[in-house]
Amino acid sequence: MRVHYDLSQLPEFRHAVVTIGSFDGLHTGHLRILEQVQQLAAAAGGESVVITFDPHPRTVIGTKTSSFHLLTTTPEKIELFQNVGVDHLVIVPFTPEFAHLSAAQYVESFLLAKFNPHTIVIGYDHKFGNDRQGDLQFLAQYAARRPFHLVEIPAQEVDDITVSSSKIRRAIEATDMTTAQRLLGHAFVLTGEVVLGNQIGRTIGFPTANIHINDPYKLIPPPGIYAAYCQIPGHEQPLPGMLYIGDRPSIEGAQGQRIEVNILGFEGDLYGQQMQVEVVDFIRGDKKLDGLDALKAQIAADQNAIEQRLGLSTAAPDDRDVAVVILNYNTRSQLEHYLPSVVAYSGNARIVVADNGSPDDSIAFVRQQYPQIEVIDLGQNWGFAEGYNRALQQVQAAYYVILNSDVEVTPNWTRPILEAMRQDATIGIAQPKILADRHRTRFEHAGAAGGWMDYLGYPFCRGRIFNYVEEDLGQYDEPQACFWAAGAAYFIRAELYHQLGGFDADYFAHNEEIDLCWRVKRAGYSVWCYPQSTVYHLGGGTLGYESPRKVFLNFRNSLFTLIKNERVPKLYWLIPARLVLDGVAAAMFFVKGQRAAIKAILQAHFSFYGLFFRYLKKRKEVARLVRQYKLADKKADKTGIYHASIVFAHYLRRVKAFSDLPFIGKK
Repeated sequence: MRVHYDLSQLPEFRHAVVTIGSFDGLHTGHLRILEQVQQLAAAAGGESVVITFDPHPRTVIGTKTSSFHLLTTTPEKIELFQNVGVDHLVIVPFTPEFAHLSAAQYVESFLLAKFNPHTIVIGYDHKFGNDRQGDLQFLAQYAARRPFHLVEIPAQEVDDITVSSSKIRRAIEATDMTTAQRLLGHAFVLTGEVVLGNQIGRTIGFPTANIHINDPYKLIPPPGIYAAYCQIPGHEQPLPGMLYIGDRPSIEGAQGQRIEVNILGFEGDLYGQQMQVEVVDFIRGDKKLDGLDALKAQIAADQNAIEQRLGLSTAAPDDRDVAVVILNYNTRSQLEHYLPSVVAYSGNARIVVADNGSPDDSIAFVRQQYPQIEVIDLGQNWGFAEGYNRALQQVQAAYYVILNSDVEVTPNWTRPILEAMRQDATIGIAQPKILADRHRTRFEHAGAAGGWMDYLGYPFCRGRIFNYVEEDLGQYDEPQACFWAAGAAYFIRAELYHQLGGFDADYFAHNEEIDLCWRVKRAGYSVWCYPQSTVYHLGGGTLGYESPRKVFLNFRNSLFTLIKNERVPKLYWLIPARLVLDGVAAAMFFVKGQRAAIKAILQAHFSFYGLFFRYLKKRKEVARLVRQYKLADKKADKTGIYHASIVFAHYLRRVKAFSDLPFIGKK
């Protein structure tokens, strides 16, 4: 991305697709607009150009109130844009002279003369020019006689962005950093220069870096103690820290608000350097303590709480008996992008990358960049199911975390799940809440907030029914037992994995996690989703959700799973019924013009019938393993079964949200 500050030095843009806005926070709502801009630029064979302003227009014109605060300063905004992938970011100096341009001057001497746009993408309510004279209709008059296209951002999308911004500010002001991060799609950050303080922290064993934030409009969270990560010069990975915001009521004679951070385990001189602090979570409010000894004791307690929150505590034995295992095939770019979070936030867990004979340089990359990660070279592409079987034969641990290579994890992501599994020996498998990496306020297709199964054997999720994916508004934030967990982030007791035969190698990929969950539940164990843990999944990184290969595997393997696990009397009518319903699905693909998907469904059924007797034998072996390793006095766990048809509910009754399904919770 190229950043431009001088309007007189702009390049000649090639088929520029331009959008304009303040982009405060660069949150998930903004990202949807920018994704559209990038798609339009790619279709036009041009460049994506984002125009924003410094300082914010409200600081130059309009009414400034004490409640006006910015989520991001301009330098913070620029750094966030670096990760988005737009071609050009233009920082326009917003001066009184610029503010007084008429609407016509704004369009002619600024937009058209400086950018020569191929397409302009703006909101339905966008106003510009002196006294906000210009609007979408005004710009449309130019588009009618000048060679550029005008794309309107609909009212709903613009309103969603406005609501998101206000929600983020309210969340931060309420110290709800989890909600703020979910809506932002990234951590809320404070950036400033490290300045000299009173150095009182040094005298009690907790030296702090005092951060001066130059922008008076930057939003500062309420006084208190926060868990944080600090990005400092010379360190590639962020360092954990204890962040304090407040006026230091325990220090006699202290005046004015301070922002101080104790960087855990760091020693060095940072004076005069810029530091960025990611505010992860609120620990407690500020309070007056009786003397330095009481302050020292309280800070020690705060450090313990923060280490627990960030997953750094070594007091408990968790993580050391855990192996996070990532199966890789030819996805070096994903490893490069997603491994840093796994390394930073997985505590003391072993991290293993098992490579399925990748033709790229994945193995060399991991060994060179992450020598602490174990590498297993499987030599050839065994597929997801058999690849994990072969890899896990070589990994000794009490708990396996099967993690896709395209998953970004968050601080403390393993702890809620591992604590629950340690406290309850009947929990066999669990998953975190899985959100979409590209749309971070939405659930991800594969797993969402826990998998369910309908009466006819069709899988769906809390947060996703077929292709309808819900926004995460906190509606499924309670832990819940479910029917299956997503293979993208799959916690399982290692002993149970091996006892019940692991994944079915004949599946190659898709549905193998549901099949194993069903076996585990038949043995009396439960499957859970713990939304206190959140990860972000790219999804469809290897195969698109409606690619013919994925359609084939999903339809065929779903039938395999029924044959292996469903009751015999039910199978007599269920398999013919599924044949009819799969035919209906083929008809829907026909309506959408997806002929290859129809062929894939036919191939899935031919493959299923060709292997039918083989799977009858597998059914007997599965039944033997379930009997052998079944929990004493425990019946099969049937939680997570929807005792109705999800096809009927979704396509005929038009139910989209999981919470709106009739009969949920009924037997």
